[in-house]
Amino acid sequence: MEFKRNKIVAVRLFISSLLALQGIAQEIHPISISSKETIAVDSTQYYKEPFRPQFHFSPEKKWMNDPNGLLYYKGIYHLFYQYYPEDIVWGPMHWGHATSTDLIHWQHKKIALFPDHLGYIFSGSAVMDVNNTSGLGTKENPPMIAIFTYHNMEFEKSGKINTQTQGLAYSLDEGTTWKKYEANPIINNTTFRDFRDPKVFWNEDAKIWNLVLVAGDRAQFYTSNNLLHWKLEGEFGQNNGAHGGVWECPDLFKLKIDGTQEEKWVLLVSINPGAPNGGSGIQYFIGDFDGKTFTTAQKEIKWVDYGTDNYAGVTYNDAPKNERVFLGWMSNWNYARNTPTTNWRSAMTLARTLSLSTINGDYVLQSKPVEPFKKQLTTDYSKEKIEIEKGNEKTFVYSKLNQSQIQFNAKNKNLKLIFTNEANDLLVLNYDAKKQIFEIDRRHSGKVNFEKSFGEKIHTTLTPNLGSKSLDFQIILDWSSIEIFLNQGVYTFTEQLFPNQPYTKLIIQSSENQEIKNIYFQSVKGIW
Repeated sequence: MEFKRNKIVAVRLFISSLLALQGIAQEIHPISISSKETIAVDSTQYYKEPFRPQFHFSPEKKWMNDPNGLLYYKGIYHLFYQYYPEDIVWGPMHWGHATSTDLIHWQHKKIALFPDHLGYIFSGSAVMDVNNTSGLGTKENPPMIAIFTYHNMEFEKSGKINTQTQGLAYSLDEGTTWKKYEANPIINNTTFRDFRDPKVFWNEDAKIWNLVLVAGDRAQFYTSNNLLHWKLEGEFGQNNGAHGGVWECPDLFKLKIDGTQEEKWVLLVSINPGAPNGGSGIQYFIGDFDGKTFTTAQKEIKWVDYGTDNYAGVTYNDAPKNERVFLGWMSNWNYARNTPTTNWRSAMTLARTLSLSTINGDYVLQSKPVEPFKKQLTTDYSKEKIEIEKGNEKTFVYSKLNQSQIQFNAKNKNLKLIFTNEANDLLVLNYDAKKQIFEIDRRHSGKVNFEKSFGEKIHTTLTPNLGSKSLDFQIILDWSSIEIFLNQGVYTFTEQLFPNQPYTKLIIQSSENQEIKNIYFQSVKGIW
């Protein structure tokens, strides 16, 4: 049987070579002959279950949501996250823990924080108290400090408003073991039903600890000298930004504007519901912060990601080279509990480097995959130039498409990309140059009926900042996701996908004469 299979493959390779020599319009890569590869279904293989991400972080088992406590220390990136170890749906929240040296490969660690008599452990952040301002360690062995939201479920069930307060825990062994602060909570609450998700950081300009959290429909800013006692200094947001749902998971940091020495502060606020394409999303504000008050002249609503599956994203404290590294939860509360996985649920986005630029006289937050991601790539096909005549198409058959990166530059003209497979699943990306609209159509992308809104409509985004003569496309597919970066992340789209079989074919179409330059098909090495 093995001889016969090899013989068939050899014949197919010979035929594909003849087609290529004849200059046929269809590009067929030699490694893509196998036409019936399917997603591995043997759940006994580690990280090979159906739809399991191969190079995104996901928990070994059970439920995960928001990233928490993103912190870099002594060469290690710490990722804590909302975790429920008993089921694949949301439950009493813990903090899971993983570490990485490159933001690509991850090691699972034991659970860091468990619920206690004060409540579940909701989202928060972590810092290294290197000068031992808290007194919880020593200068020789400074404490790692986690500040998080306690959610008291008994209070919620009894109808009380003050269900959420802020707590603190500390570690004296760089995150391996944790102890709760005996005087918790460190910030009380008698006013807001939603009072949560503290992001704490050292403000080098003001020489003080800052903390930002969300209180209902606004962000609140606090200061402290010791991480234990906090003073409310200011508020922002009641009359700013999107308010279609509850504000969550704020972050606040400073960035230089590309090519200048000018600096601006960036405030991230997640909102659910109210995102541009439904459900959960992350908005951002560009402004100034003096350690107490955030101000902005921004009038319009701006979004970190225009896809439906990038939520609760925050950035790393103390990343090397002053880089601002972002990680988001790759899901949406519309359907997070219903996605068609079995022993695990949810993944994180790829880690992304954020930057700030000005386009058309306005500030734009851009994001792109972190540099180490390039080391995972193997180029299987490239071509300097491809012409697509009006009304025609170009087809690429690529067996590794479901675990790949596709990059190219195209004229700023109409362009349609269709990802498909032998099950006739269709994922369609469509760019309308005249209307300045980018669309993602996953209505027929595979399994979509597990929740009504998942495949209900085409996701549409206005793209006025794509004014250049040509557009750069970076498209990254994993077993159950797609991440799209246009013009180095001027626009970013993240969406979950659940194809019935792996995508193996990409069709490129245009209603105009189109020119594709420097196209690359690259396979992505798995991390597990």
